Amino acid sequence: MSSDQQQPYDPGHDPYAGQRQYGYQDQDPYVTQTWEGQTWDTQYQPTVQPSPTPQPAPQAMAYDTAYLPPQPAYPLPPETPVAPAPEEPAAAPAYSAPTTVGNARVTDAQRARAEGRSPVIEPGMQPAALTAGLGVLLAAGAAVGPYGLLVPLVLLQAVTAAGWFRLNGMWPARQGIALAFAGGLTADVALLAAGREHAPAAIMGTLGVWVLLTLVLQLRSHADPDERMYGLMATVASAALTIVATGHLGAAPDAVVVGGVAVAAAVLARALPLPGPASVVVALLAAAGAGIAAGGFTDLGTSGALLGLGAGVCALVGLRAASYDYPSRFVHMTAGVALPLTAAAPAVYLLGRALA
Repeated sequence: MSSDQQQPYDPGHDPYAGQRQYGYQDQDPYVTQTWEGQTWDTQYQPTVQPSPTPQPAPQAMAYDTAYLPPQPAYPLPPETPVAPAPEEPAAAPAYSAPTTVGNARVTDAQRARAEGRSPVIEPGMQPAALTAGLGVLLAAGAAVGPYGLLVPLVLLQAVTAAGWFRLNGMWPARQGIALAFAGGLTADVALLAAGREHAPAAIMGTLGVWVLLTLVLQLRSHADPDERMYGLMATVASAALTIVATGHLGAAPDAVVVGGVAVAAAVLARALPLPGPASVVVALLAAAGAGIAAGGFTDLGTSGALLGLGAGVCALVGLRAASYDYPSRFVHMTAGVALPLTAAAPAVYLLGRALA
């Protein structure tokens, strides 16, 4: 009988009795042992002979070795050449008829964008005429006296406060306009109370108080930080310009007369349809000539040419500020009217004191 065949267990016959009797415990490694209990020997493991047949490599992932049949190549659609974008027309495009919804009128700013022109748009002749008229009123008021000058000056300060906020795109801004205008009135009252000789102290003192007041009001605002900062800068600048306009009230009367006439001549000449550089030169020459003419009626004499030239330069700077960034008609009729005279106030005051 083969050793691999297992014989039935006979309780009366023990084939290993002799081995247990003589203490022989070695066993044939190739003999299978059968135990009565349901367990196995954990101390002895048979020697596993290495198989001569090489084991196959682990099967790769299915998606690594999967065979993909070649896909049929479909021809791509023919390329269609893209037509180049049309260039901007040199002239303004033709606009359609007005619609029944909204305002279809083309503004000067829209026309400038369509034509590719500069964002600087000069106010034109009508605001220049208003500036000239206000300058003549300042000159006439100065000839009458400080209280005669106060009426056109208050009008100038009101238009300056409103125009600066609208020029910065902040509208409506009633609180800021009222605050800036109140600063100008306070400076006027302080100067009249202190006298013309204390004009710098009255103007600078009012400006310092108004800057502090503006800071306090902006800190109480619940707007976004960026909006509060923008409002703070616009309010401070508007109040500063409105208060600086008080310089006309603190300057010598003869200087105010010459300065008002010179600014009027400069803005009218600048509004003429002339090339840019030529227009600036003509405006400055007109300001100097008007200064000489007005100086002949005052004690300044020919030195009025220098004061008129300085006032003309400042007036053109203010006019340029009112012309920037596609301003609206409202900006032209407020900031475009007031800023030339407001910007000329420091020159009128300083040159008037120097030439007196």
